[in-house]
Amino acid sequence: MTALKQSPADKLGELAYQTLRRMILEKTLRSGGAVVEGRLVDELSISRTPLREALLRLEGEGLLVRGSGRSYSVRFISVQEYFQTMKVRELLETEAITLSIRKIDPDVIEQLIQKVQGLAEGQPEQAYWNVDDAVHTLFAQHSGNAVLARMIEQARTQSRMFELITPFNRIQEDREEHLAILNAWKTGDALLASQAVRMHLRNLSAFVMKRLTEGD
Repeated sequence: MTALKQSPADKLGELAYQTLRRMILEKTLRSGGAVVEGRLVDELSISRTPLREALLRLEGEGLLVRGSGRSYSVRFISVQEYFQTMKVRELLETEAITLSIRKIDPDVIEQLIQKVQGLAEGQPEQAYWNVDDAVHTLFAQHSGNAVLARMIEQARTQSRMFELITPFNRIQEDREEHLAILNAWKTGDALLASQAVRMHLRNLSAFVMKRLTEGD
């Protein structure tokens, strides 16, 4: 069966989508902020048609909210929604790591451990997010449940959009907790691995709650 080739317009639409998605996750486009089509056309040097396709796609994924006419804004993630999302992540990600036991090449785990250990202060924020993504998506991708993996990706995206979230908040804690998760997986003990994931996600929520209550 011959694979369908992307047209130039499709490629531009995909490029616009990936660029805008990255801008949202990196908070270049802020939570609740307006997405100005004309400005993005100039900034991305792209025509309006592929840009609008990208905006519609991001709306469908829940990253953008449509206003009047063709106006959009980045979806605002409230405090309540953040904590509810983290609870959902806890349920989903503990299930994913349980299902992934003995389904991942141990060398992949060892390589990821080295990446976590190699993180150092002063690196760009995206370097931390890349490792965070790798740890949290690995088990979902090897769970054998594609629907579960998609739900985890959606929940992770929503929690990452919350304004207080940045990996610079707790670099050392994240490193230790990610290593605990990976090392627990290596033991083959599903309960131990799921407990490590649960502890990590609850610690993240507790950290955000502390920042909110202390006003830092």
